[in-house]
Amino acid sequence: MVDSLRRAVSTRLLFFFILGDILGAGVYVLVGAIAQESGGAIWLPLLVALGLACLTAGSYAELATKYPKAGGSAHYAGRALGPAAGSLVGFCMLAAGVVSVAALSRAFAADYLRALVSLPTALVVVVFLTALALLNISGIKESLGANVAATLVELGGLVLVIGLGAWVMVRGDADPGRLTEVGTAEQGAVGATLAGAVLAFYSFVGFETSVNLAEEVADPRRSYPRALFGALLTAGGVYLLIGVVAGAAVPTDRLANSSGPLLEVVRLAGGVPDKVFAVVALVAVANGALLTGIMSSRLAYGMAREGLLPRALGRILPGRRTPWVAIGVTAAVSLLLALTGEVASLAETLVLLLLVVFAAVNVSVLILRREGDEAEHFRVPVVVPWLGLASCLFLFTRIDGEVWLRGCLLIGIGVLFAAVNAIRARRSEPDGREAFPAPRGA
Repeated sequence: MVDSLRRAVSTRLLFFFILGDILGAGVYVLVGAIAQESGGAIWLPLLVALGLACLTAGSYAELATKYPKAGGSAHYAGRALGPAAGSLVGFCMLAAGVVSVAALSRAFAADYLRALVSLPTALVVVVFLTALALLNISGIKESLGANVAATLVELGGLVLVIGLGAWVMVRGDADPGRLTEVGTAEQGAVGATLAGAVLAFYSFVGFETSVNLAEEVADPRRSYPRALFGALLTAGGVYLLIGVVAGAAVPTDRLANSSGPLLEVVRLAGGVPDKVFAVVALVAVANGALLTGIMSSRLAYGMAREGLLPRALGRILPGRRTPWVAIGVTAAVSLLLALTGEVASLAETLVLLLLVVFAAVNVSVLILRREGDEAEHFRVPVVVPWLGLASCLFLFTRIDGEVWLRGCLLIGIGVLFAAVNAIRARRSEPDGREAFPAPRGA
């Protein structure tokens, strides 16, 4: 029986996986929301958010190179805090991923697609998720090959916006003075920057999914840190340029009140049809759904192999060596959520669920440093996970009470799920932590 995944992911493919996951559909709408919170200096909260993301990314880089396992965050928390914590973290990550794919499938069937063709939402969602699942099953190399092409389109659209915005500035139709305007009528400079940074942080979420591919990376200890920080800095550079050209070219009020803020830049520049951006946005949404679907299936596979989910989810398709059962089940749950129309109310809890995961990962780095280092791996200064944990606690305080209510319901389900697994682990092992054995060669 085949019980391991194929190591077919190069540094280049991993870089594009992470970059494609970060450069998701969110950047096409978040620029306006950031302007509303922070003022014309959109680049400043984007820069702060990049710094916050890099802190937790450092913790992920250390753990992914020390324990290159498909279970990712769940595996790290399980080793450090016990199987109950690992189960809870895995549930939060898995729930966030499945709901994200459902939300993205509905986004794909919405206004951007309607700008090109009118089709029933249910039909589009079914065909869309089925196609993504088949691509995922076909193989990790094939899936990430498609991601490279989609990411280039996605990145090309953003580069086009940067170029058009720069043209508006060169011809004298922009106001560079807006780039120093920080604060709103409701908040001063510091408060406005932090409020905008919380929104901007959402744009950088996505890097955490890549740890679930560590078992399929040819040389994770060398490739993963390079791909991770390279993708984060590339995305950060693109976002900062987008913030500069959008803030200077478009009046802040107009930007803040637009549901398509980057389209405002395109319209001011002229010469590019609106439908071009409908296509680019659809590619961005589809790419985000594909990458999140890959993450969810690998996480379900890894948790099943650790005994935290039914063992059937750990089955691998011979020949292709992809976790076909996990792919099918996660896609089916995403389809159910998308068709019931409950995704909108759950989507707002995604960041809260991920902050629970990020906090646990930062704590896990500190605890797992007590273990002996059996092999060389990437290490960050000890202050990095402490600062990463502090950034998570800060972001918790910026989340609305309504979101906390919904999020706590999901987390409560995860706690019950974790309790069941903890009882099972206690009955089967004298030390529950042995449910997370050290990986071979780690």
